[in-house]
Amino acid sequence: MRARNVGMAAAAVVGAVAARDLLQKKHALLRNFPVVGHARYLLERIGPELRQYVVTSNEEERPFSRDQRTWIYASAKEENNYFGFGTDVDVEHVQGHAYVKQRTFAGTLPDPHDPQAPLPSAKVLGGPRGRAKAFRPASVVNISAMSFGSLSGAAVTALNKGAAMAGTMQNTGEGGLSRYHRNGGDLVLQIGTSYFGCRDEDGNFDLGRLKDVVAGAPVKAIEIKLSQGAKPGLGGMLPGAKVTPEIAEVRGIPAGKDCASPSRHTAFHDVDSMLDFVELLAAETGLPVGIKSAVGEMGFWQELAALMARGDRGVDFVTVDGGEGGTGAAPLIFTDSVSLPFRVGFSRVYGTFAEQGLTDRLTFIGSGKLGLPENAAVAFALGVDMINVAREAMLSIGCIQAQKCHTDKCPTGIATQDPWLVRGVDAPSKATRAAVYLRTLRKELLKVSGAVGVAHPALLTTEDIEIMNGDYDARTLASVYGYKDGWGALGPELAQEITGLMTARS
Repeated sequence: MRARNVGMAAAAVVGAVAARDLLQKKHALLRNFPVVGHARYLLERIGPELRQYVVTSNEEERPFSRDQRTWIYASAKEENNYFGFGTDVDVEHVQGHAYVKQRTFAGTLPDPHDPQAPLPSAKVLGGPRGRAKAFRPASVVNISAMSFGSLSGAAVTALNKGAAMAGTMQNTGEGGLSRYHRNGGDLVLQIGTSYFGCRDEDGNFDLGRLKDVVAGAPVKAIEIKLSQGAKPGLGGMLPGAKVTPEIAEVRGIPAGKDCASPSRHTAFHDVDSMLDFVELLAAETGLPVGIKSAVGEMGFWQELAALMARGDRGVDFVTVDGGEGGTGAAPLIFTDSVSLPFRVGFSRVYGTFAEQGLTDRLTFIGSGKLGLPENAAVAFALGVDMINVAREAMLSIGCIQAQKCHTDKCPTGIATQDPWLVRGVDAPSKATRAAVYLRTLRKELLKVSGAVGVAHPALLTTEDIEIMNGDYDARTLASVYGYKDGWGALGPELAQEITGLMTARS
């Protein structure tokens, strides 16, 4: 009898926990996997002790280490994101680690504790080419291209609402502009090789449909996707299991069938015709227009810079995606071995435009694990004007790096279309976390630039950061990546303008 009572009591407790897990909205994992989901949090809590003897160190896990994920999670939840006792990095011996060189004295600096952490772009997007709707982006940190389809509608909603709260922009990804993108956040509309959302019945680009999309949403710029860091030279793939009727309607494709995008565009066929296409879109919409690409052979970039040097045509921005960037699905050979990592690829692209004297004439955007303060600081020093964050933004709304994106079985409901799993994402609360993470990253960048004695991260230079070269030597970024004098730095007028904007209130 006693055993029976104990069993009934245990069952009641488990039932109560299950009911609570199903009804609560704070943790997507518990809503989708009541009771058993607590095991994950238990293992996470005792993880440091286990790793100390059995598993891995805080810096060994990939793509994002435990320290990196812990920082993002804590930042998004407005918890203590400091670390105690000292670094886990083997600073004496790690090859290639970046070190920022602080300055003893500095002039007037912005307040690094401002809750909103305002950090506008140092350049006016579309301004040099006189676009009708040119503007200065309010945030140098924005949400990278992730399509509805690759992400669930709830995840897209959370990110868009978070973008609105943080004053950032969200890139739609190549999957088209859905109703989930219409929750208050400003948008960058991406056009991929399949022209989803702006294509005719035969799959060709349709200018009229593009203008309708732009007119009906807060689109601030257009990005033409040439390639992606994690799968360059390969069109996007959305497995048929993810192609719901709603996604099929947004994209204009059959439901339930694999959606494979072409590897290259049909609206243009070379650099010359691509620039004609860019100018057509800019003229018809008034918006700034740019391109996104991974970096492989340099002939494309050299020809683009040479044609832009004439002054009659040009892109307003270039988004360089590193080979270490993320994706929903790609062959292993592409994620591991095709296209250059961000720092190498971006430095080559920047140098190509610098040789033509064009770096102040367009905005450089970087992506590929740049949602971490150290990586972002290096990117700004190399000449980036803004950064896009993708997986880091996913982590901020509950992603646990399960790496199930390609299976439609994402346990937290972020990268899946499974209704049961998607219900785990409570968009309003996750939006707050996304916004807090974005603001926190801006604060960290303000702190780092302030330590170097400058008012804005775009004022960091290649002399302000050194890279460890073996145990007993360090080289500046300029030396490592072959930068000439002045490369990576803003022109005097731009530097003076952004310094004035950042220090006006101070």
